[in-house]
Amino acid sequence: MIQKSLKKVEELSEGYGLLQKFYDLNICGVSTDTRKIEDGNLFIPLIGDNFNGHNFLDKAIENGAIASLWQKDIPKPDVDFPLILVEDTLEAIQILSKNYRNTLKNIKVIAITGSNGKTSTKDIMDGILSKKYKTQKTMGNLNNHIGVPLTLLSLCEDTDLAIVEMGIDGFGQIELLTDIANPDIAMITNVGASHLDLLKTEGNVAHAKLKILNGLKKNGLFIYNNDDKTLIKIIKEYMIKQDILSFGQNDSSDFKINLIEEGIDGIKFGIKEDDEVHKLHLSMLGRHNIYNAASSIIVARKLNISYEDIQKGLYCINETDMRNEIIKKENFTILNDAYKSNPNSLLAALDTLYSIDGYKNKAVVLGDMVDLGDKVEELHNEIGLKINPDKIDKIFTIGSLAKHIGESARVNFNNENIYHSQTKKELVNSILKNIEKDSLILIKASRSVALEDVITELMKY
Repeated sequence: MIQKSLKKVEELSEGYGLLQKFYDLNICGVSTDTRKIEDGNLFIPLIGDNFNGHNFLDKAIENGAIASLWQKDIPKPDVDFPLILVEDTLEAIQILSKNYRNTLKNIKVIAITGSNGKTSTKDIMDGILSKKYKTQKTMGNLNNHIGVPLTLLSLCEDTDLAIVEMGIDGFGQIELLTDIANPDIAMITNVGASHLDLLKTEGNVAHAKLKILNGLKKNGLFIYNNDDKTLIKIIKEYMIKQDILSFGQNDSSDFKINLIEEGIDGIKFGIKEDDEVHKLHLSMLGRHNIYNAASSIIVARKLNISYEDIQKGLYCINETDMRNEIIKKENFTILNDAYKSNPNSLLAALDTLYSIDGYKNKAVVLGDMVDLGDKVEELHNEIGLKINPDKIDKIFTIGSLAKHIGESARVNFNNENIYHSQTKKELVNSILKNIEKDSLILIKASRSVALEDVITELMKY
């Protein structure tokens, strides 16, 4: 993590006003949350719609903060404590992280964006690359205009590779993040129906994702999904000067992949490089993960990691929670994919559920998919029609949008096998009342629905 004198921090954050007597004090890391501050941290108080971090300076000091940035239009407190004045604390954390990243000359930054698969790709890549290099990756889902700066500021100077996940909320977000991170390698996992409330079309999503090229180093590498029809179409509009490599099942892919086998113990797949096919095993559920593995393998090969070590890395993945996580109970098993949902990721999750053998019954618990724009109801209806009645026995829904999934699924399912709930408590009771012994239950919804609350309640029984 960043360890600098306050004088250097003032310079890197483009701040001013630090008293000279504090120049030689050294910070060790940063925090924007007083509840997570550690001794020696620099406190960066952010301002939101319903909060102002400046109001919690006393708590920051109490918990071990050694100094703080301070937005100049906020009245300064009467305390003998190191304050660095900045125009805007949000901009300041971004400036500080960008300038700090530029001091880390020996660290290569790998930036990952895409509608789906960013986090799984990050985890797979870290598992592989850490066999040879010292790596750091985005923790949790810190992938936005605050999370990326925090990730960069957490980097240690002796780190070799930083794996940085980048998400978007609309146009301009990726452009900001890639400018801050200045990646050596950039990749797009795929383009799907996400953020359509702001971006309207998948073509616009592709354009927004491709902004990652703006910050990619001139001698950098760009990696993309060669099976993604939207991405392939839009990418032709760009004159990309950096090196380019692609992955996919398409014959024209630089790294061609094919699924060999899938099951509860993961997936076996082949990847072809220079006319030689290498067979590998990934202990993660879901055939879609061959794409996430392929992009990670390209990075590994560019960094001279052998396929033998790649396989070792594929057995050493520290997965982020709530992504195809198996939770076994006495009478049923949960496939926890509750972190987020959109049409593409939900269909992939259903494919994973279909592929798992050894259960007498299978059920889905689905919540709203949000941020899908004007066609949000239509997209929910389409999912309901696509659920395979030969593979799924029962459907549980919660939320006004997810209700459309159940309603459209009635075309193929018996009414008595579709259940809608208004509240999470009602949903838990419905599942416990109607689920049959030895069932596998997929649980999935957008982040705002927080269906992990339902899983927590189910775990009590």
